[in-house]
Amino acid sequence: MLAPSTVEEIRAGRIKKGDPLQVAEIAAMNAAKQTHLLIPHCHQIPLDTVQVSFQIEGDAVVARCQVKCRARTGVEMEALVGVSLALNTIWDMVKYLEKDEKGQYPGTKITEIQVEMKEKMAAPDAIGKERES
Repeated sequence: MLAPSTVEEIRAGRIKKGDPLQVAEIAAMNAAKQTHLLIPHCHQIPLDTVQVSFQIEGDAVVARCQVKCRARTGVEMEALVGVSLALNTIWDMVKYLEKDEKGQYPGTKITEIQVEMKEKMAAPDAIGKERES
């Protein structure tokens, strides 16, 4: 959730540090790939795909991170870390617009991070299983 004026600045391409959605996409992809370094019990797994998308809905930026791999473990944590870092990156890039006169963020929020879907797909052979979060 952002101030309406901040959303307008994003839409108009007037954020000082550049396009926050483009930077957040790269941050999310990198974060998903580094999840095993951030969460102690996560396995290091080769990711086949990390796709990040954004929609501006009213005064909110909705971020989605889809991760796919062929492994014996799921990739929920990678997707959650990816979307979390995307939203934190956006906040960092627009915080100068969001601060009130006391340096606080009264209306800026990150909410409702969740796994929307996890799908196990049958492997065509004995190599592994493809999973999606």
